[in-house]
Amino acid sequence: MSALFEELAASATRMGELSLRRRRDPAVGVDVYEVKLDDEFLMSSLFTSAEKELARLGLAAAVGDGLRVLVGGLGLGYTARTVLDDPRVASVTVVDALEDVIDWHRRGLLPEVAELASDPRVRLEHADFFERVRSGRLRDAAPDGAPLDAVLVDIDHSPRHLLDASHASLYAPEGLAALARQLAPAGVFALWSDDPPDGPFEADLASVFADAMSHTVRFANPLTGGEAANTVYVARSPRSRG
Repeated sequence: MSALFEELAASATRMGELSLRRRRDPAVGVDVYEVKLDDEFLMSSLFTSAEKELARLGLAAAVGDGLRVLVGGLGLGYTARTVLDDPRVASVTVVDALEDVIDWHRRGLLPEVAELASDPRVRLEHADFFERVRSGRLRDAAPDGAPLDAVLVDIDHSPRHLLDASHASLYAPEGLAALARQLAPAGVFALWSDDPPDGPFEADLASVFADAMSHTVRFANPLTGGEAANTVYVARSPRSRG
């Protein structure tokens, strides 16, 4: 049996004290991996349904083969790992602003996604996703610098609840338009949110993209015995820029 609690990694970052913990949860009888930033819980391996659906729903809207995918935010790795299940995916670049998070995966500290860092289709890149959008450099993430077929983002809690104020520009029409310009024709932008669908943000998506939809992802909460829900926004750019 596993030890009841273990801190696997901890470091001071520009955003605060970051830690990766493993604990044995007697209620569900499994090891739970959790990420904290200072005193705030960012993610838990008990709740990964919506992170996986971010990949599935986003790629379901993508067209063609040989897909070039960028994942904004590595975290526990479940979104990126699910992307690899789609046989159309040729490359996945995962961008994370915290090098320590990338190091967790390279050290194999997360056994359920241990193969992610060694998959030949995957590149883990230490960079600021939001700065890349603003500067028009998202394409740098693709192996050949070509436009991206899908950009899947799980960084902030929601378009209104941000980890850092510098992220806010992405969620305004100008930021969404900057991202859309870096997508391939019919390219997909998908976003995870911890909040219910946000009407004003849905309107901003619709003003920039050819089509946009909000999906409510419901899943069991093993701690309460009830149900929880997250939102996945999926938007697609026009098939032609002309």
